[in-house]
Amino acid sequence: MAELVFFTGTMDCGKSTLAMQIDHNHRARGRAGRVFTAHDRAGEGRLSSRLGLMVAATEVTPELDFRQLLVQELSGGARIDYLICDEAMFYTGEQVEQLARVVDDLALDVFAFGLTTDFRTRLFPGSQRLLELADRVETLQVEALCWCGRRGTHNARTVGGVMVVEGEQVVVGDTAPGAPVATEVEPVVGYEVLCRRHHLRGITAARGGTAVLSPEPLPFPAAQSR
Repeated sequence: MAELVFFTGTMDCGKSTLAMQIDHNHRARGRAGRVFTAHDRAGEGRLSSRLGLMVAATEVTPELDFRQLLVQELSGGARIDYLICDEAMFYTGEQVEQLARVVDDLALDVFAFGLTTDFRTRLFPGSQRLLELADRVETLQVEALCWCGRRGTHNARTVGGVMVVEGEQVVVGDTAPGAPVATEVEPVVGYEVLCRRHHLRGITAARGGTAVLSPEPLPFPAAQSR
């Protein structure tokens, strides 16, 4: 039975690496697949991981109709057994519905990968629809870590190392350590994983050193000694 499976987790948990591994494993067993992605860090038409792996992929634009595309290819004699859909949080809700129909009507496996929530801790539309329609949702077990060493649970957007909580939902930025510092002329957008505590307090890795040296104040008034 074909399935729509959604693999999710924070940044740095290995989603894109797993996507390429699943594609490799299926191809090694003689199956034929198609790889899709959107807004990948390596540029248009590429699926890449932070480990340096990269494969060619079809770029998903808002106009792409998955079901129509696959019906055309299958009708033309192409063999397709499965789809790898990376960065699926950037797909539209309608495109996720198309993927569900690809599974049900065309009997193709669809393996989707993506974040669940954005830098504001709000659900991406594509991820929300995947959570509603997927046959299975798999949370990746490779834990990303906050700068403090706790388990990273939230994705933060930064500008020059300072966390921001307003702006467009989709902005491609640098996720590598040591990203350039923003300037007034050309602000640099970055992303990092934080634990809930530091996401709520807006304390990023750039501020983490001073935060360690200067403990954060208690959330309630200290008792006065008598």
